[in-house]
Amino acid sequence: MAALRDMICREVGFLVLAVYEPVTANHGKSEDFGVNHQGSRNRTRLDRSGSVSLSGTMGRRKIPDLYRAPFPLYTVHVHPETGLVITAGGGGASKTGIKNGVHFLSLELNGGQHSATLLHSHDTDTRATMNMAIGGSVMAAGQDGNCSLMRFQQRPLKDGRKTEAKGAGGDSEQAAPRRRGGRRQAGGGGDEAETRDETPQMSVETVGEVCSDRSPADALQKVVRFSADLKLLVTGGADGHVRVWEYPALKEKLDFKAHDGEIEDLDISPDNKVVTVGRDFACCVWSNDQLVVGLRWHDNMPHIADKMYRYQACRFAKVEDQTDALRLYTVQIPHKRDRRPPPCYLTKWDGRNFLPLLTKTCGTEVISCLAVSDSGTFLGLGTVTGSVSIYIAFSLQSLYYVQEAHGIVVTDLAFLPESPQCRAILGNNEAAMLSVAVDSRCKMHVLPNRRSFPMWLVLLLCAVMVVAVVLLLQHTFPGFI
Repeated sequence: MAALRDMICREVGFLVLAVYEPVTANHGKSEDFGVNHQGSRNRTRLDRSGSVSLSGTMGRRKIPDLYRAPFPLYTVHVHPETGLVITAGGGGASKTGIKNGVHFLSLELNGGQHSATLLHSHDTDTRATMNMAIGGSVMAAGQDGNCSLMRFQQRPLKDGRKTEAKGAGGDSEQAAPRRRGGRRQAGGGGDEAETRDETPQMSVETVGEVCSDRSPADALQKVVRFSADLKLLVTGGADGHVRVWEYPALKEKLDFKAHDGEIEDLDISPDNKVVTVGRDFACCVWSNDQLVVGLRWHDNMPHIADKMYRYQACRFAKVEDQTDALRLYTVQIPHKRDRRPPPCYLTKWDGRNFLPLLTKTCGTEVISCLAVSDSGTFLGLGTVTGSVSIYIAFSLQSLYYVQEAHGIVVTDLAFLPESPQCRAILGNNEAAMLSVAVDSRCKMHVLPNRRSFPMWLVLLLCAVMVVAVVLLLQHTFPGFI
């Protein structure tokens, strides 16, 4: 009788654990993406909102272009106050006929489908914008070894006026992108499209510029960030230096050598600690110009040697429903590629004491970029082979994956901000993320709202099942309890 009771307890325990099993399947709607759900397994998951959702596996599918530029795209952002999509890139300084510019797009949701309209194209002359940060109505654009600050605003056109703008559907072939110094270019072209009089137009003016990378040859700013209070501007360059500028005065406050070699990525916390990622295998936390700690993600993974992996990206993020909590996410990629490629890793850290909390593999495709949603609920990953995925931050489990959504390396990702203006664009979706790549395309990736029911109902059903089993056994075997 005791053995039978133990068996029942194990079965009930398995049921409860199954409710808490994290999602490993992708989300999507077959009517939106042509997804084949035949033969897929549905799983139940308890998420942090206290509800259980169902999801099914999805097959490979093609994501339509939201927008196509006449040049390679390197960066994308969504302005939270207006919902404008700002994307930029170009062909560099070489005279190949490929322009360099910043495009402002109006994003709309019609009949459940997203569409983008070009509002304004700002020519950046001979300099391609490789990276960007948005602070209020000012964008800080990395162009070669400089950081150019441009203020933008919308203003309505007068009645009866029409302007000509470059269209979204360039048809010319794209070659390899220019990385720096104008040595490599990409081809592109665009059709002319009419912007009607009711469409607002943009005004863009340069309000300042600083030299953010001082490499003796081939200077290149790699990354730029605004602080949360918009009082600081932080840049990292190919010379391995971090430079901190007072904003908006643009007075240089700090300049220190953070890494031997290029800085790949950096981010700044709400309390102004800076985390930097370099090609020298290091990920460092700085307070002003003083090193706080060097992160070590693989200390509890003895099968990984010191220089098998290097850090590729880092992002701070909020924690949903925990006001004072902070998380840091880093991506680690193999330093060398083998015939059988090793996996990349995604690590979650406590953003206050910088202790590792969780590390998970995230596929064998080399990660090129990382993004985090405003609430800190979702993480976005892009790869050098053009694939795009979305993970849930709580468990680092994959929710969404599109193999080779782009034809070449994904250069940047951006979630729709959780602002009133962007919620209207989001529609009946839990999250939406933009991706851009060297193939000149901008694509939209959405997570539809998952079917859910309250957690109290799940617990009630479990309790009823336990009571029913016990009563059945008591009736069948008197004296069981």
